[in-house]
Amino acid sequence: MNLSSTDTICALSTANGIGAIAVIRVSGDQAFELTEKIFSKKIAHVPSHQVLFGTINFNNEVIDEVLVSVFKNPTSFTGEDTIEIACHGSIYIQQKILELLIHFGARLAKPGEFSMRAFSNGKMDLSQTEAIADLIDSSSKAAHQLAMNQMKGGVSNEISVLREELINFASLIELELDFSEEDVEFADRTQLNELLDKIDTKLSHIVDSFSYGNAIKNGVPVSIIGSPNAGKSTLLNQLLKDNKAIVSEIAGTTRDLVEDEITIKGISFRFIDTAGIRETEDTIEKIGIDKALERAKKSNIIIHLFDVSDSEDLIKAQREKIEAITDAKIILVGNKIDLSDQQPAFADLLISADKSENIHLLENKLVELIENDRASEQEVIITNMRHYEAFSKAHNAIQSVKNGLETGISGDLLAIDIRQSLHYLGEITGEITTDDLLGNIFSKFCIGK
Repeated sequence: MNLSSTDTICALSTANGIGAIAVIRVSGDQAFELTEKIFSKKIAHVPSHQVLFGTINFNNEVIDEVLVSVFKNPTSFTGEDTIEIACHGSIYIQQKILELLIHFGARLAKPGEFSMRAFSNGKMDLSQTEAIADLIDSSSKAAHQLAMNQMKGGVSNEISVLREELINFASLIELELDFSEEDVEFADRTQLNELLDKIDTKLSHIVDSFSYGNAIKNGVPVSIIGSPNAGKSTLLNQLLKDNKAIVSEIAGTTRDLVEDEITIKGISFRFIDTAGIRETEDTIEKIGIDKALERAKKSNIIIHLFDVSDSEDLIKAQREKIEAITDAKIILVGNKIDLSDQQPAFADLLISADKSENIHLLENKLVELIENDRASEQEVIITNMRHYEAFSKAHNAIQSVKNGLETGISGDLLAIDIRQSLHYLGEITGEITTDDLLGNIFSKFCIGK
């Protein structure tokens, strides 16, 4: 994607298809001039952030009655002169307006090009720009809040503080290098160690927050694991409030993974019903059990469901098998309390999936486990894999600096690790970029975003 492009671009910014209205965005130096060629009113003299009612015309034919919103640079989303045309949602009208704009000199925008121009023109940094995509994709209250925090500069502000502290540190080390022959120290090593401990702790918390942030962004994966006929499919149906999984008294009915997603108290959970764990000679059932254990490895939470009439030894053996393959949080849930007088004390919860008894307690427990992972409201939470990798590398570089101070390595080597950490932090906000990096990020955006 060419950052130096001065083309005027256009694209449909609302979803493809028929709707009540559609919005077509135009951005660039000629946005007003090109729009005036098809719009019934003059635009250039209109103050920014004004809306005009008129018609789109071509060859004395009225294409549609529209509302045209005017955004003058630099106060637009992209930082350029920008027009947004709200037309009726006919596919013909949408395509016709785009064809006319292209006919008079605009070109169709590439994926993410409007957001890329906002970044290039300093309207927002790279992490804020990426948050736009997360905000649009958010499907729960928690995911929406994380995206909004990042878009408002939560990650950027934290990086700005860290970079400033590191730059002050680096400047003292660099100054020592200039006077290396005089054997002087401008940087108090005790204060430097204290600063590094502070930065190290902050970066560690940010890196650790990814587990929570990524789960919130993409939905928390929860596997329901247990013996055949423990009631896993019934529990899944109760949680989803839908007959998603086949329920049968015949053991081993579930052979493949059954999966669906719901939101509980603003957090999205992806529940997976799996094949019952047991010894079997059935080849297909074995495959299902292998899939169940494989999915357990990728889950944040496992509901280990058992029949309250099962022996404690059986439950313990299953628990050991689960713990051997995953470090996910495990909720031990005894089911079928409506059919038995047994109340095993070692269970975290006792329920009747069939009678929907205590299901709300299980839902509360799921939310509690996720909320316990959450940092304080003041802490930065990252949701983006690119940010996670960059923060991890920055953290490793800081630990190298700490080790270097402890072993007394030369200032020039310390300076290299400090510059490395600054580099990785700069990659997150876009202070340090490559065309390949930008192209990879914005190619994942929709056209019109």
